[in-house]
Amino acid sequence: MRVVRKVLSGVIVAAGLCLAATMLLPVAFGYQRYVITSGSMTGTYDQGSIVFDKTVPTSDLEVGDVITYSPPPSSGETGLITHRIYSIKNHGKDGFSYRTKGDANPTPDPWRFQLDQPTQATVAFAIPYLGYGIAALSVLPIRMIIIGLPALLIAIALIARMWREAGEEARARNAAILARQPAAAAQQPLQRVQAQQQPAQQPVMAAAQSPQTLAPSSQGGAVPS
Repeated sequence: MRVVRKVLSGVIVAAGLCLAATMLLPVAFGYQRYVITSGSMTGTYDQGSIVFDKTVPTSDLEVGDVITYSPPPSSGETGLITHRIYSIKNHGKDGFSYRTKGDANPTPDPWRFQLDQPTQATVAFAIPYLGYGIAALSVLPIRMIIIGLPALLIAIALIARMWREAGEEARARNAAILARQPAAAAQQPLQRVQAQQQPAQQPVMAAAQSPQTLAPSSQGGAVPS
């Protein structure tokens, strides 16, 4: 049970660290992250993948680049789209217009659009299916479980460790008490023997003193001779 708890705790902590690193490190290096929510790029970026975009000068865009952009209002599409540039048309003074296509779609997107910003987000790399984990974090009960479960496992491990250490200390105290008891029991007979032998010496001393006689003293007293 202890091994299973350690393995499960390690897996959860490692998964949390990986997810945190995926969320924070790319942003620290200037990347933007997006979750693929449709199947139009299946085969390149499957649904549920996370793509990390790096901004480049719009003038550097070429056919074949995968960009994340907002389609024109006339397209009827809402939200961002990550598609590959299918064609670029130069309109002279009016600038460039772009047309995109999903890799899994049979035909290019029916709209053309222009990019008014000096920089544009292009896909640099992707992590398959990790977007499902980020999407799950948006659900409050799942987020509470993901955050609370490691904390619960750590608390259980700490309580179990304290319980184990308390048991070891109690066993050590009991062993010390048991080790002292034989020594105390061995000393008690010795004390009784000494107590029994000591009164027997007094009559001997008295008997040794009995032959003593008193001699007259010049001082008028009596002392042992």
